[in-house]
Amino acid sequence: MATMGGETIFALSSGPPPAGVAIIRLSGPSVRFGLETLIDSVPEPRKVSLRLIKGERGEALDQGLVLFFPAPASFTGEDVAELHVHGGRAVISAVLDRLAGLPGFRPAEAGEFTRRAFLNRRLDLTQVEGLADLVSAETEAQRRQALRQAEGGLRDLYEGWRKRLIRARAMIEAELDFAEEEELPESVSALAAAEIAALRTEIGKHLADSGRGERLRDGAEIVILGPPNAGKSSLLNALARRDVAIVAAEAGTTRDLIEVRMELGGFPATFVDTAGLREQAGAVESEGIRRARQRAERADLILWLSEAREPVPVPDSLGAPVWRIGTKADLIDSAEERTRLSEAFDLLISLEGDGFDALLDRLATFVRADLDPGEAPLITRARYRAALGECLAILDQSGLGERDLELVAEEFRRAGDVLGRITGRVEVDDLLEVIFREFCIGK
Repeated sequence: MATMGGETIFALSSGPPPAGVAIIRLSGPSVRFGLETLIDSVPEPRKVSLRLIKGERGEALDQGLVLFFPAPASFTGEDVAELHVHGGRAVISAVLDRLAGLPGFRPAEAGEFTRRAFLNRRLDLTQVEGLADLVSAETEAQRRQALRQAEGGLRDLYEGWRKRLIRARAMIEAELDFAEEEELPESVSALAAAEIAALRTEIGKHLADSGRGERLRDGAEIVILGPPNAGKSSLLNALARRDVAIVAAEAGTTRDLIEVRMELGGFPATFVDTAGLREQAGAVESEGIRRARQRAERADLILWLSEAREPVPVPDSLGAPVWRIGTKADLIDSAEERTRLSEAFDLLISLEGDGFDALLDRLATFVRADLDPGEAPLITRARYRAALGECLAILDQSGLGERDLELVAEEFRRAGDVLGRITGRVEVDDLLEVIFREFCIGK
């Protein structure tokens, strides 16, 4: 079991005080000693025990619940304990100070509990990153995707592919080593070729997901564009249900990008208010217009706003799907005029209520269709996508049936190692610092 320097770590694993309950987590070889010092004995494993937690001179620091998880069947693979104490600052500080004074104990670094779980093979890297996503999930869809990954959905998929690559390589090497043996089937290379062809198809299909998994982590980006005074900032305030942007009759009020994250039908979305697009503008406003166009180029959806009674054509080459939204629809005088104007727009809205709920429903449907992961595990990080692309390229150039079998076997080994880097099976030391600094203290 790979402990880190024989040290026992501890940290507040629950939210910042004050709170009703605070959870202080311990992990390492001296956990039993720490429990015997603070509460006089080690509780029965995995059973909640109400204990008096004592200070250095035997005085009571608090009374709380204590849990003990012996190695290796714990989160980190080491002895682990949890102290559930009252969540006041003074109580937490007293218990942490007491632990810091014990020999061999030190405060944990960010992500150190999870890092020990990885080093002790309790988790692979995809599960580690799934936990990070679970902690930061803001919507129901993000939670579902992160939980599926934390429970090993991607690990099982990628490790299954790696094992199949190892099997194909073994078949090739068997043909090399035992070519003269009568017991060896003549179709070993053909079997390996069929396995590799199936793998190439599966990996290619997995890659062809339009980046849905990564976008679900970050949320759909919806940019609000239009001429000045079209109601862009008013729409953003209505979507956010608070005043986040200045609204005024003066043109050019918004000069920089204003972002609001929100949930649409359980899926994350970021709305971006932008400077009104027009030709005559000062230096600062022109920079805002440049930024607006730049942001629109990478948007998932653009809402092009203009007043319903004064439609403004959509500019060419915005780079994303565009919905034409006619604003201030409450100023339309007659049904005939509404019918005529509606031909120039995808939707007419008024912030007084006319069409606004319909816009919300359509946005929720769009985001759901764009981001819904379904049940299949999706690629959630750029490093997964890069490694899978590299693996597929190696398989494409492996040349089974065209090159010497020794070279083919080496290509299969390389492809398997690339998949192993995703889960942390091979060559991942340079990744660890980057991955674990995403975590909070106590996790």
